[in-house]
Amino acid sequence: MGAETNIAAVRAIKDKYQAELLKKANVVGVAVGYREKAGQVTDQVVLTVMVRKKVPLSQLDANDVIPSEIEGVMVDVKEVGEIRALS
Repeated sequence: MGAETNIAAVRAIKDKYQAELLKKANVVGVAVGYREKAGQVTDQVVLTVMVRKKVPLSQLDANDVIPSEIEGVMVDVKEVGEIRALS
C-alpha cells in the first residue's frame, strides 16, 4: 500500500470515528499523522487523538477509553494541553 493510499484510508477512518472520539473525556482533537515512538517520528501513518492530559486507564470510565487501534489503524494518543482559539 502506498503512502497516499494509506493516508486516504486513515483519513476515512478519522472521518468515520471523529465525532465519537470527540465525545470522550479529555479528547480535544483528532487528526491524521505519523506515529511517534521514543520521541522519534516514524513513517507509519496513524490516527492521532489529542487529549488535554493523559490519564491512567484505571481512572477512566470504560466509555472514555481510547482504543489502541480502530479498524486496523493504529491510534496514537498525544497530550496537548488545553487548546484555545486565538482572537
